[in-house]
Amino acid sequence: MGLRIGIDIGGTFTDFAVLDPETGSFAIGKVLSTPADPAEAVFEGLRGLMAASARDMTAVSEVVHATTIATNTVIQRKGPPTGLITTRGFRDVILIGRQKRWELYDNAAGRPAPLVPRHHVFEVPERMLWDGSVETALDEAAVRDVAQQLRANGIVAVAVCFLHSYANPDHEKRVQAILREEVPEIMVSISSDVSPLYREFERTSTTVMNAYVMPGVANYVERLDEELKRMGVDGPMLIMQSNGGVATADVVKRFPIRIIESGPAAGVLTAARFAPAAGTNNLISFDMGGTTAKLCLVEGGKPLLTSQFEVDMTHLKKGSGLPVSIPAVDLIEIGSGGGSIAKVELGGISIGPESAGSVPGPVCYGRGGKRPTVTDADLTLGYLNPGYFLGGEMSLDAAGAKEAIDREIAQPLGLDTMQAAWGIHEIVTQQMAEAARAVTISCGKDPRSFALVPFGGAGPVHGARLARMLGCPKVVFPRAAGVESAVGLLMAETSLDLARTQVMTLDEAAIPTLNALFADLEMRAREQMERSGIVPERQRFTASCDMRFAGQGYEIAVDLPPYPYTVADLSALREAFFEAYARSYGARSFETGWDVVGVHWRLRATAIGSVLTMEDLERLDGDVSRAIKDVRQVWFPETEGFTPCTVYDRYRLSAGDVVSGPAIVEERESTIVLPPDSTTRVDPHGNLVTEL
Repeated sequence: MGLRIGIDIGGTFTDFAVLDPETGSFAIGKVLSTPADPAEAVFEGLRGLMAASARDMTAVSEVVHATTIATNTVIQRKGPPTGLITTRGFRDVILIGRQKRWELYDNAAGRPAPLVPRHHVFEVPERMLWDGSVETALDEAAVRDVAQQLRANGIVAVAVCFLHSYANPDHEKRVQAILREEVPEIMVSISSDVSPLYREFERTSTTVMNAYVMPGVANYVERLDEELKRMGVDGPMLIMQSNGGVATADVVKRFPIRIIESGPAAGVLTAARFAPAAGTNNLISFDMGGTTAKLCLVEGGKPLLTSQFEVDMTHLKKGSGLPVSIPAVDLIEIGSGGGSIAKVELGGISIGPESAGSVPGPVCYGRGGKRPTVTDADLTLGYLNPGYFLGGEMSLDAAGAKEAIDREIAQPLGLDTMQAAWGIHEIVTQQMAEAARAVTISCGKDPRSFALVPFGGAGPVHGARLARMLGCPKVVFPRAAGVESAVGLLMAETSLDLARTQVMTLDEAAIPTLNALFADLEMRAREQMERSGIVPERQRFTASCDMRFAGQGYEIAVDLPPYPYTVADLSALREAFFEAYARSYGARSFETGWDVVGVHWRLRATAIGSVLTMEDLERLDGDVSRAIKDVRQVWFPETEGFTPCTVYDRYRLSAGDVVSGPAIVEERESTIVLPPDSTTRVDPHGNLVTEL
């Protein structure tokens, strides 16, 4: 097997991890992203890595990629003209939504602009009932008329979402066939393929988003795939999905909604493997790059998953974004990164969500940036080495960073420059602490029982301080933390999720229906897996269901035992729900004799792959002085100013070494800041485990 390459495109940097399966050796890299054409940074980084290793692209057998192109298309509203075809009388489903206000007492609280304007929503006569029976036949003449209106309006992609199509997709499939006859140049997404679940608002929103990002994602994936082949790559290109699995380029072009949270999912996968180092299976994954910060819980050694989330939320408020009904890693993402711009607002310091990105970048990059950022503050505080950024490939302008903070923040607020720089650092860390509390305390979880795993280019700079704010007793700084998401891509397995809505009470009568349902889902999953080149011997299947007590309005996700089932398995199915319910809502204070209802039945198909491992570090004499690079002045609030701080070279640390804070540990792609009153040990795998 040849080289395997993981590529993670972020808003500021594009990260690379190259694994040689034969030797187990790793090579990593990081280059500035190219927002105008994200693929350019990919090609630049690959050429540099291959040149450094004296290899060429013909040695590559697999490329695994994570990209934010789908998310950015939605948030920035850069998609092409998109249409929606729906059941007559339901034109305003995406405008009405749930009629909920995400901020009850704010009369000016707005909603995200819909991806499809009302004049691009078209109705056709048809009607399915909830049980899949036809009340009104599809008017095919009306569909052909709508097809011509789509062409006249310059529509590039269209979503088709009919009432109750999850129960009977025949009308949607017929519309898809007619559109391919009448307007073959228009891309079509039908809800019965994208999200065959009930609740028409969420299903319509998901299908519309799939159509909206389809042209851009398809063009990007095709170009990347073709260029990689021209460069000599003979193996497949796989793309990270929101659920933590990877899919082939062909699948992603049909269902781009599955990669809407592509990049963040890869990082969470890596965080889960540090449970042994942390000494607990409960972790908080903290990924801070140049543009955003992402946080996710790992409980029991597994990342939390959700079947519905929102894109383009306002102030992290539930109900303020566009709903998406697909399986995804349950994370929260905020506009707080190294490139987040600091400014004065309402007499105080405000940071983000606007980012300097890679163009022009922070002031210290010397690429034309004028407004101070978090990275400028970290450099001014002495946390970053201006001569060792990206391993010395890029030098930073410390004087320019300090001058920008003084001009834009310190002088307007009447502060000392260092006070202003510390204010920027502390406020952005507090913003991330608020996000962490949203996924812990707000969900009934105590962050003091979790260990923090920080990574990304800026994560290790802020990780220990964030842990202290949350009360986390332990922090694990992974090897290659600056490109950990790219490493995580090499851990991902090919997977897909299928689902079907069928509301039924868990009783003896449900067993035959349940077995037939999962058999059908498995058959469809096997067909898709085999089209991706995955042989049956590598396929495995796991079942789950969204369940509720009879009479409740919403469900919780429940992992199910292996199918097929017999009547004797009913108690195990019900017990799985009771345990999940207790985990979500506390102690089991409910009657187990109540009826349990299954709603959305789900099947995950996964291709079993090789397990990624890193070689252990050698244990030397325990004299940590061998790793000392320098002593420099670093600003800490505990010392009320600058203090001499030992700087260590991470690559010269060995297993068993102990570092006492305050200290700085430098590696090529990131810098670890260890505050006073902390003790850090190097574990056998090279992770730095800090106790606060």
